[in-house]
Amino acid sequence: MKRKPTLLEATLPIIAMLLLTSIGFAGYGIKIEPLLILASLFAGIIALRVGASWDDMMLGIREKIDAAMPALLILISIGVLIGMWTISGTIPAMIFFGLKIIHPSFIVLIAFIVSAIVSIVTGSSWGSVGTVGVALMGIATGMDVSLAATAGAIVSGAYFGDKLSPLSDTTNLAPLVAGTELHEHIKHMLYTTIPAAVVALIVYTIVGFSSSSTKVIESEQTTAMLNGLGEMFTWSIWLVLPAIIILYGTIKKLPTLPVIIFSSFVAGIIAVFVQGFSVKNVFLATVSGFNVTMVEKVGFNSELVIPEVLRLVNQGGMQSMTGVVLIALCAFTFAGIVSVSGCLEVIVNALLKLVKRTGDLILVTVLSCITTALVTANTYLPLIITGELYKDTYKKRNLAAKNLSRTLEDSGTVIIPLVPWSTSGVFIAGTLGVSTFSYLPWAVLCYTGFIFAIILGYTGIGISKIQEDDSVVNKAN
Repeated sequence: MKRKPTLLEATLPIIAMLLLTSIGFAGYGIKIEPLLILASLFAGIIALRVGASWDDMMLGIREKIDAAMPALLILISIGVLIGMWTISGTIPAMIFFGLKIIHPSFIVLIAFIVSAIVSIVTGSSWGSVGTVGVALMGIATGMDVSLAATAGAIVSGAYFGDKLSPLSDTTNLAPLVAGTELHEHIKHMLYTTIPAAVVALIVYTIVGFSSSSTKVIESEQTTAMLNGLGEMFTWSIWLVLPAIIILYGTIKKLPTLPVIIFSSFVAGIIAVFVQGFSVKNVFLATVSGFNVTMVEKVGFNSELVIPEVLRLVNQGGMQSMTGVVLIALCAFTFAGIVSVSGCLEVIVNALLKLVKRTGDLILVTVLSCITTALVTANTYLPLIITGELYKDTYKKRNLAAKNLSRTLEDSGTVIIPLVPWSTSGVFIAGTLGVSTFSYLPWAVLCYTGFIFAIILGYTGIGISKIQEDDSVVNKAN
């Protein structure tokens, strides 16, 4: 007979998972996959204690994987996209011209701003990271700028746009779960997102001007890198076409996967007819990514390419995402077992007993959302689960639904990329080539948002009452 776990039983799997990953992965560099499996084994023991069967646990795991399958397919397709955008010259062109016009002191700041703009326009944080993010990391590599700081700025910018864009799936999901209107939700988020963005801008500006690594590269090295890229690729206006396809598809809200595949297909055509690569190498790049040995231009010798250029262009392909998918499967194994055992519900109910003021409720919502993100490693579940659990509590306390939807985004949407075993965390780390723990301190916007949410909760600034929200909804209708 299945029963609810005690509070101790509910918290033990989460504590075990956090200890294993923080000590094993962050402290000793142990691969995260076996650590997640060990955490899943521990969670399975708790699940058995509360009466869950093996079949129940398998069903929970399958449900998590089924829900994540579209995201996993997009992950693999972005690997193809990066390979195709590289062999077509689209990403190398961004790096080439970026190296020529951007000063090292501004690269971290520009990384934040450009990623934010692209993400707002497209509504996709992954799209921003996988396209301009890759190019910006290439520029930072060429300039000898801190890759961790640059990656953190890219993540902050990408999730700034993901949070505020009306085209973003999470921006639409949060108000839907909470029970408010989309544009009211976006306007209400400005109370926390704008201050967080200002803090991020200040940090990135200071980093740019104070870092000793932002010295101008010696002209000989810069020239060698530019020449190396110029020898491999032909610069043409056609190189912007794959990026335009992505922008058009996201603005028109076309299905993500077909748009990525079509952009990759067009990039492949450009690679053949503009860059002169063989059809065989184009297909090879979809699987294993681009490699300088694929260049067959007369007089070009791949063995003479300097290491700095190799790091910029040897990338992409489906195989580059296999590690991401493997980590995701291990994380969903843990999430499925914990979900079946009912641990999250018990923890949330215990937290609700601590609520006495509005600030307490905001704080508890933030803690619940972050806990759910850590446990489920899923982009949507923190919003859905936490929203459903607290929706009635906000109503009872005469708090407008947009307070809840804002807090869900502040502590759910932007926290997921900081979770090393989440699909977003492993995708970003794999794509940008910087570990989650390395870029985490620099992803300023991702953690200052919920700090401002808590501050507003206790001060009452930017907290809307339910009557105000109802009047706004009635006007909208």
